[in-house]
Amino acid sequence: MKKTLFDKVWDAHVVSSVPEGPDVLFIDRHMVHEVTSPVAFLGLKNRGIKVLYPERTFATADHNTPTLNQHLPVADALSANQLSALERNASEHGISYWGLGHEKNGIVHVVGPEYGITLPGATIVCGDSHTSTHGAFGAIAFGIGTSEVEMVLSTQCIMQPKPKSMRIHIEGMPGKGVTPKDVALFIISKLSTSGATGHFVEYTGEVFEKMSMEGRMTVCNLSIEMGARGGMIAPDQTTYDYVQGREFAPKGTEWESAMSYWSTLHTDEGATYDKEIILNGAEIEPMITYGTNPGMGTGISGSIPSLEQADGSKESYKKSLDYMGFNEKDQLLGKKVDYVFLGSCTNGRIEDFRAFTEIVKGRKKADHITAWLVPGSHKVRQAIIDEGLFDILSEAGFELREPGCSACLAMNEDKIPAGKVAVSTSNRNFEGRQGPGARTMLASPTVAAATAVTGVVTDPRTLID
Repeated sequence: MKKTLFDKVWDAHVVSSVPEGPDVLFIDRHMVHEVTSPVAFLGLKNRGIKVLYPERTFATADHNTPTLNQHLPVADALSANQLSALERNASEHGISYWGLGHEKNGIVHVVGPEYGITLPGATIVCGDSHTSTHGAFGAIAFGIGTSEVEMVLSTQCIMQPKPKSMRIHIEGMPGKGVTPKDVALFIISKLSTSGATGHFVEYTGEVFEKMSMEGRMTVCNLSIEMGARGGMIAPDQTTYDYVQGREFAPKGTEWESAMSYWSTLHTDEGATYDKEIILNGAEIEPMITYGTNPGMGTGISGSIPSLEQADGSKESYKKSLDYMGFNEKDQLLGKKVDYVFLGSCTNGRIEDFRAFTEIVKGRKKADHITAWLVPGSHKVRQAIIDEGLFDILSEAGFELREPGCSACLAMNEDKIPAGKVAVSTSNRNFEGRQGPGARTMLASPTVAAATAVTGVVTDPRTLID
């Protein structure tokens, strides 16, 4: 029987199946953070049970953490309580815990790959929707709810109906200045935020094969934003080179055994998907959003569609533009911006900072722009310093913060003020996502950089030599 990559990994982890119901799926890696885990651990305590396989669970603090003065006590009482609870629960159950100040601390979906916790062919869950990031390695990775977190902690399994399979294939290569973030936003703009609902997506085509692992992580991270349960890219030599030698990756004969299995992780010729989408890579240019969901995006040289061109509810479309302070058919280039945010589990990796720095090198931050540059981990932050990027950024007028989810979501001190416009490299532009009344335009690190030095939405291709 010919199988897709998704089928191979899923089927290999099925412990049992409920007739006409869900599968009981074994979970290889479970990641937890301070927001969705406290109630789950409380459930274990009330039931008088322990974590079944603590060595398969990894905890880090990221959502509620401040990105300045992390050596000081956390000022917000709720955040402080959640962080303390995670540390206490991890200690009680023998779970690896990387809290504030720990050298391995960072955003859960950044540190997992950095330390080789994320592996090809694995099943990975976390109480966070952007767990789909790890699918870049050919893993099945998806977000779960609090009750499911408790289920995995106690049994190392989860009950899930098997999603349908979907392939998104891009023919040809994009042109100059197009980043993985642009590829992902382009796909979502074509499919909408519900176009992949109920499916696990496999991305295929030369554009993905030539991406770095960090670029693939960005694409898979955004799978959830078109309604998919998760996204995957088949592992290849790029994957193996990234994983080999990392702390939690297999070593010696275990590596050889793992490679033997990983080499089988590809869709068989002749296997069929439940749904297939083919897109043209030549149509992709640097992207930016103009509305209040990630599907409301367009090429940066384009304009906001008219009400007649808009999909879905016309009333909702108009409400979205009113919230953003935009009008139908507005040009996006030249729109004034107040804030720029570089970071998050979507674009908080070292390659993102390299791309941002390349644009701002030799230039200065626009005076009216407030810029938050937040690395996804301490490892990323150290690389920024070691590679000399910090010096270039400082010369251009930028400051570097400490790791955390930061302005991706309004759960910490980094909130965009009401009415202000932010170009953000994060993953969601919902109303209030980055602060009550904040107006978010999603974009790539290069668009963010070009905007930061000009003060208005700018096509980065105009600043590339």
